[in-house]
Amino acid sequence: MAHLGTRRGRALALPVGLALTASLGFLPASAASAAPAEGVPAAVASDGPELSYVVNTAGGRHLAKVKKAISAAGGTVVTSYDAIGVIVVHSKNPAFAETIRAVGGVQSAGATRTAPLTPVATTEMDEAAEPLTAQEAREAAAAAEDGQDPLEPLQWSLPAIKADKAHDISMGSSKVTVAVIDTGVDDTHPDLAPNFDRAASANCVTGKADTTEGSWRPAPGESDHGTHVAGTIAAAKNGVGVTGVAPGVKVSGIKVSNPDGFFYTEAVVCGFMWAADHGVEVTNNSYYVDPWMFNCKNDPDQGALFEALKRATRYAESKGAVNVAAAGNSAFDLASDEITDSTSPNDTTPVDRVIDPSACPDIPTMLPGMVTVSSTGAKDLKASYSNYGMGVVDIAAPGGDRTEYQTPAAPAVNGRILSTTVNGGYNYKAGTSMASPHAAGVAALIKSKHPYATPAMVKGLLYAQADDRACTNPYDINGDGKVDGVCEGGKLHNGFYGAGLVDALDAVRW
Repeated sequence: MAHLGTRRGRALALPVGLALTASLGFLPASAASAAPAEGVPAAVASDGPELSYVVNTAGGRHLAKVKKAISAAGGTVVTSYDAIGVIVVHSKNPAFAETIRAVGGVQSAGATRTAPLTPVATTEMDEAAEPLTAQEAREAAAAAEDGQDPLEPLQWSLPAIKADKAHDISMGSSKVTVAVIDTGVDDTHPDLAPNFDRAASANCVTGKADTTEGSWRPAPGESDHGTHVAGTIAAAKNGVGVTGVAPGVKVSGIKVSNPDGFFYTEAVVCGFMWAADHGVEVTNNSYYVDPWMFNCKNDPDQGALFEALKRATRYAESKGAVNVAAAGNSAFDLASDEITDSTSPNDTTPVDRVIDPSACPDIPTMLPGMVTVSSTGAKDLKASYSNYGMGVVDIAAPGGDRTEYQTPAAPAVNGRILSTTVNGGYNYKAGTSMASPHAAGVAALIKSKHPYATPAMVKGLLYAQADDRACTNPYDINGDGKVDGVCEGGKLHNGFYGAGLVDALDAVRW
């Protein structure tokens, strides 16, 4: 099934009536894509559509020269992330990328989009979420036990990963912040306000951080995707609504999705850099970077996007952040050598292309160092839509599925994930978008227990503590007699569940 939701969020659309949803280091200057240019033309074309670019440099002494060359080539520097040698540029010169690639110290450069910066026609971005009904809320509150928030009985995913038992020991530390790099977070929600970290929040849509009060919130009519994700991670245990996996940690909102629902490279780079420089311990990434579902490294533009994002995520990890990402909702085997991508570029006219994911990775899902999370349903089986792949998926977590495929035990009534929405509400969604924050919440519990653990140590514990899940073969999730996916690997590690299902109880005990 195709991604949808905030256009590119990892939330799944289901039929009406059913709920949704290294270290751092630059290449040597000799590795630049072309020999140093003698100069750039004094007069350049400026009659093309204005596009956004990332220019990846060798850093250091090359930066000043490259910035001067950018101006000469008809570009305007929006911001420069000197720590990783990435410069965000706008230009109307149709030959900008080709021209700047020939400048000494430039290692790659590419347009971050195929549509111009001028906004495209606004499209419907929001996933077809199913609201919580008043009757469900009343029945849940009546079923709630001592110590439970009133809607917690509907959250089957918490006992699925033993988070309910974990909360008896620890709910996480307020010194740990999980950044939701997404569509924005409504921090006015009563379940999110107690745990919201304003200092680590920003709007990165332009590629340059804006910290104006409330800039991190979704605007009216924009998607609640990030708000839903934030609630799964850290909704407060405060006698109101739902409970997060780690209700004692902080959560921040870093908005990277533009008003049309696109997650462009410059915004996502900004998101990781902001998180890294503001002490965030975990980032959650429930999206893929537009406009390409898969970025082919041998393409000059797509290769530059991959490089910029790889640098940004490595920088975040070098600063102490564990980066967690959703595997995606297309039911693809990401370990296969042939996938047909019919959705890219999604900001103009998509074309069919057959790609090898090892050469054309899904970003940020397949970036080095990412914790890649597949989705399970209420019966602990891989969700019908979830991408998978031996050696690609690191771990599994609840993301929900169609209720008729995986029905939860009472008192829960819906196979999707219940969490926070804008304007103080709650709704159900399903997708690897919902699985990733469960894993991010468990990572935050581990970091709370081991405050001096490095990202590598946190990831090691996350995988070691996971509950082993053997392959589901044959996998016929809808019971129509047709195999819907083949799981490779053994009980300890396989393509459906990675190292297993996240375990919140072990996270606070070990």
